[in-house]
Amino acid sequence: MRIRIVDAFTDRPFAGNPAGVLLLDDAFPNDDRLQNVALEVNHAETAFAHPLPESGEADWALRWFTPVAEVAMCGHATLATAHVLHSTGAHEGTVRFATRSGVLTATPGADGSITLDFPTAPLTPAAIPAGVGEALGAEPVAAHDTGPSVGDLLVELADEQTVRGLTPDHKALGVHSARGIIATARAEDPSRGYDFVSRCFFPNVGIDEDPVTGSAHTALAPYWSARLGRDDLTGLQASRRSGLVRTGLRGDRTLLTGRAVTVIEGELLA
Repeated sequence: MRIRIVDAFTDRPFAGNPAGVLLLDDAFPNDDRLQNVALEVNHAETAFAHPLPESGEADWALRWFTPVAEVAMCGHATLATAHVLHSTGAHEGTVRFATRSGVLTATPGADGSITLDFPTAPLTPAAIPAGVGEALGAEPVAAHDTGPSVGDLLVELADEQTVRGLTPDHKALGVHSARGIIATARAEDPSRGYDFVSRCFFPNVGIDEDPVTGSAHTALAPYWSARLGRDDLTGLQASRRSGLVRTGLRGDRTLLTGRAVTVIEGELLA
C-alpha cells in the first residue's frame, strides 16, 4: 500500500497538521492492524479510505486513528485524504466520505483549496470546572460543552496572548472532557488575517497538543460567529506549526476551508 504524509491546513511543507493517508483497494483490514499502522505513523491522525460501489450515498469509506484510538471525526485528516484523492487523480470533483459522523463532503476550489462540509457542533454553556484554570495555566472567562461528536470542553480566555502563552499540565487536563480542551480568544488585530485564535489539547487520545484541528472549528465557528456577528470567519490555530482554517457557518453544517501539501510518499511493507 502507498502511504503518504500530508500537511493539512497549510500551503507550505512542515506547517499545519500532518496526517498519514492510506488508500486501500477494498474493505478495511481488522482494527488491530489499522491501529498498529497509526501507531507506526505516530501523527495526530492516520486516515484509511477505500472506494465504495457506484450509485451509493458516498464514494469512499473513511476512518481515522490516533496512535492510541479511533476517533469519530477528524477534519485535517479528511482534508489530507481529499487532497491525495484529487492530486493523484483517484477522484475528481466533490468526494463524499462515509464516516462514523455521517456522510462528509470535500469540494476542491479553483484556487487549490478544499472545502469540507461537517456537522456544526452543538454548544451548551457549562460551568467552568474546578481546576481547569490551574491545569491550563490561565483562568477561563466562559466554558461550553461541544457535544458527543467533538467531545471537547471549549473555554474562552481573556485575550490572544493568553492563549499563545499557555503551558498546560496535560495530564491534569484529561479529567475535564471526553477528548480534551479547546482554548480560544478573539484576535488581537483582525487586520493580520484571522478573527480568532485557538489551541487544542487532547491528552485523552494521546495528543498533548494538536497542531491544527478541523473538528474543533465546527465548535469555534458557531461560538465566534455569534459573538462577531458574521457567518464567515478565519481562525488561526496558534500551535508551534500553526495553520489557518476558514469557517462558514451554515446552520447545522459548518464549512471548513484550507489547503494541503504532500511531503512524504512511500510504501507500507509490513
